[in-house]
Amino acid sequence: MTHRILIADDEPNIVVPLEYLMKREGYEVLVARDGEQALETIRRERPDLVLLDVMMPIRSGYEVCQTVRADETLAGVRIVLLTAKGRDADLAKGLALGADAYVTKPISTRDLARRVRELLEGGS
Repeated sequence: MTHRILIADDEPNIVVPLEYLMKREGYEVLVARDGEQALETIRRERPDLVLLDVMMPIRSGYEVCQTVRADETLAGVRIVLLTAKGRDADLAKGLALGADAYVTKPISTRDLARRVRELLEGGS
């Protein structure tokens, strides 16, 4: 079974390489350009995993994460927050809101691919 991944980021210079990487890893890729579109796509498409930028227009990644975690029907969706905010407080906030992982930019594509694989295979 092919896993579906949603990339939710408003910056094309982030989306394009992530989309290429995830497709190369064998995943089906969906893209959302803002937090509201991300939430709509998650509800409609039920991706297995979301690569979710924290700072996006309309709704932040934190808001999207919190909304998804409050919806029991979306409990199986894995969320990886992507952000340039690397402070311990930011990490703690993301994890407290229910993110499965928190990755700081600039992103190591090798590390991200490994992390996504671990989350989709049931690792932590």
